[in-house]
Amino acid sequence: MVVKLQRPILVGGLGLSFSLWMLDSWHDSIVQVGEFGLLSALAVGGGLWLFQQNRPKDSLEQLDGMLVDRATVESAIAKAETVINQLAQEAENHPALETLREQVAQLLLELDRQEIKVAVTGGKSVGKSTLIQVLKPNVKTQNLVSLEETAPLFREAGDNSDAAILAEVAKSDFVLFLTNGDLTDSEFQTLQQLKAANQPTMLVFNKQDQYLTDESASILLSLKQRMQGNVVATAASPIAIKVRKHEADGAVQEWMEQPAPDIQQLTQQLGEVLAQQGQRLVWVTTMRKAGLLKAEAKNWLNGTRRDRATPIIEQYQWIAAAAAFANPVPALDILATAAINAQIVMDLGNIYQQKFSLEQAQTVAGTMGSLMLKLGLVELSTKAISTVLKSNVVTFVAGGVVQGVSAAYLTRVAGLSLVEYFQQQEIAIDSGTGLNLENLRQTLQKIFGQNQQMAFLQGFVKQGVKRLLPEAQQVELVGIQKAVG
Repeated sequence: MVVKLQRPILVGGLGLSFSLWMLDSWHDSIVQVGEFGLLSALAVGGGLWLFQQNRPKDSLEQLDGMLVDRATVESAIAKAETVINQLAQEAENHPALETLREQVAQLLLELDRQEIKVAVTGGKSVGKSTLIQVLKPNVKTQNLVSLEETAPLFREAGDNSDAAILAEVAKSDFVLFLTNGDLTDSEFQTLQQLKAANQPTMLVFNKQDQYLTDESASILLSLKQRMQGNVVATAASPIAIKVRKHEADGAVQEWMEQPAPDIQQLTQQLGEVLAQQGQRLVWVTTMRKAGLLKAEAKNWLNGTRRDRATPIIEQYQWIAAAAAFANPVPALDILATAAINAQIVMDLGNIYQQKFSLEQAQTVAGTMGSLMLKLGLVELSTKAISTVLKSNVVTFVAGGVVQGVSAAYLTRVAGLSLVEYFQQQEIAIDSGTGLNLENLRQTLQKIFGQNQQMAFLQGFVKQGVKRLLPEAQQVELVGIQKAVG
């Protein structure tokens, strides 16, 4: 069976494919030029083909670019352990501590692991099982090698199972990513994810025998160009071919014959990688796992700290509301008088191990106030809250309500922004004295956007009114509104 090219996203037209195109397009001219012209055209294509074939092994180059040794990996494990110890210090009985510590101990054992784990992944029906079956007896290396097939990727649009599969792939030392032809956009994006995660990967163009010779060569060259040469072609289960034998007496015998699997190039390159870089592959995987463990521990720690920070933010937002309600000021001064103050910066900084002096806290508060004004958050929040108040039973009869609720709202945004910003910092490393203004600006915009939903604003305004106005006054305002209506 011959398969036509499928939705190519790759750039083709180099080497042999270019030569074949020239031959097809310039057929008449080549005939006129003669044998010399034909040989010259083939030489150009053949030269480019050989150049591609003889390129250095990119799998080895990829590993050489990862500056990983045992000391680097041990340092990464130590950083993860630092975060876990910090979690233990701040939440002594945290339910995740036992599991996290077990994972640290396992990582230390991983440093000397002898078995190399190779994941074989790709979409549906690309030949993963068959390739493993024919590859296992042919991989020769001093290390133990396990070839593990993953579930198929890209089964359904929007299917979250791909993330789970890639999480399993991340535990392997090397990845064979199979495709049956030109890369789809989903395949290419997944390969980019593996690259970004420092996952050593080889792209395997399987079932090449299902294409015409020139199509197969074109796809292979295009894949190599796109993936910078880190590609091999295979036919793990070649299509059976018909064999015909003519007897001396004129009789003809026919039968189907199964060609041997074509995996020589893959076997050679994979064997070289595993033999020469086996120890480094293990270290790269261990360091990747250490990074994931650190991130997991930090998420637990941030959750613990957020639980402590939330009551503080709520306390200060209502203090700010009461101050602005009791002494109404122009809208643009709300931020300077109530929403941001040095005390909330210091209190939240203490929770996140970001130590500030009073002077530094005042500077941070002033910086955030300036950013909020420049971004227009003060004006936008006041307008939004005014709109909500107008649509509810409480009106501007109580004029200070707008300023009070606005002050509370801006204090909340400032506090949540500080929490988000502090969560991005390294544990017990950053002192907090050097503020990244661009990151802070982006964080403010993000948190403000998250707290602009109308449902949230309505609930927040209702809560603010209850705190700012005595219940009797609220009933009176409702009565006034009904009488006017």
